[in-house]
Amino acid sequence: MQTTQIKIEGMTYMGCVNSVKIVLDKISGVSNVEVSLEQAQATIQYDAETTSVDQFKQAIEDAGFDVVDA
Repeated sequence: MQTTQIKIEGMTYMGCVNSVKIVLDKISGVSNVEVSLEQAQATIQYDAETTSVDQFKQAIEDAGFDVVDA
């Protein structure tokens, strides 16, 4: 398992957090997702052989939020 953190812009309330968590949880290979409104980020545990960080970023953007590249 690997863990990554993705910074997200555009989350303004807990409904946004839930939306991001739902889209990430649906991705095959994701084992755990924690989304923080205060830190404006998602922490994702996943199987790197099944999925990728690019797939997470695309899912977040498709849900209507912006990914902040470090």
